[in-house]
Amino acid sequence: MALNIKTIAKMAGVSVSTVSKIINNYSDVSDETKARVLEIMRETGYTPSNSAKTLATKKSNLIGVIFAGKLNVDFTHPFFVEVLNSFKKQMGVLGYDLLFFSNEKFQGEDADYLGRCRHYQVDGCVIISGEEIEPSIKELDESDIPCIGVDIELFGEMSGHIMSDNYKMSSKVVEHFYLQGFRDLGFIGGSKESEISNMREAGYRNAMESFGLPARAEWFLNGDDFYEASGYKAMTRLIEAGSLPRAIFAASDQIAIGAIQALQEHGLNVPDDMSIIGCDDIEACKYTTPKLTTIRQNKEKIGRLAALMLYDLIHKQSPVSSFVVEPELIVRESCGSNTHHYGYFG
Repeated sequence: MALNIKTIAKMAGVSVSTVSKIINNYSDVSDETKARVLEIMRETGYTPSNSAKTLATKKSNLIGVIFAGKLNVDFTHPFFVEVLNSFKKQMGVLGYDLLFFSNEKFQGEDADYLGRCRHYQVDGCVIISGEEIEPSIKELDESDIPCIGVDIELFGEMSGHIMSDNYKMSSKVVEHFYLQGFRDLGFIGGSKESEISNMREAGYRNAMESFGLPARAEWFLNGDDFYEASGYKAMTRLIEAGSLPRAIFAASDQIAIGAIQALQEHGLNVPDDMSIIGCDDIEACKYTTPKLTTIRQNKEKIGRLAALMLYDLIHKQSPVSSFVVEPELIVRESCGSNTHHYGYFG
């Protein structure tokens, strides 16, 4: 006889839902019934599978992890890896496993995240922002599956999102540049399709306007993504154009690292010839030459909050909500002072 939850229920003379409640440690089963079922499970050697736990409760204890976008981030992205590690730890404490969705084969209309979520009966999803977001993300956002977006805004009835305050981080950068005596400022963003990059650029431009600083079009560039090669290519274009700002805000640390490499290969010094500030505060910032001044995003906090928010959505314990997390300027070596024109601004 094949052992499954239905077999155990028949042997114990109880319903399948009763066995499922016992497996999932529900309290509304009598001690006598619970003891009888557990004894049968022990005698038969039956070990409940995840599908058995799901059968009556409709809960799989699985959380879908989706790296959204045709130009998606992945496990090589140090910022999202740290966020996801924090998310995983908190979800583990709450009793959930993670199921990672592949989108290498499923692109565009074929992504069908909602259909795949229903197939695997996930209890909820965390959606991590990429670029050129697929239409199927919107379909999932508008469904009844609880979703939390990280660096992507979700507005469905069962969705929420969390991100750093992208406008404030840009304002902090402009303020720091201004205090150091810099007035000629530039910006290197990710792709033009990236909402996060666009937020950071908009915040940067707004802050510059507040300080009365002109935004020269030739000093505002977009790369292909948030990685080093993108920063390297953007900075190379800027150098070859023959006109350089004195300070640049890069929309990610990796863009900043690539930009610094391009400057150094062209015989320019950071921060003497150009100051650079990155964004994220990945581990590599401490080991670059020079060490990178950056905006720290609280990756551990973002991951934990995403997990707790999703848990509350799944259990309907609180209204759907969204949060922004306070960024922090971390001053290192890649941003100096423009002492020649403005004196000391330490």
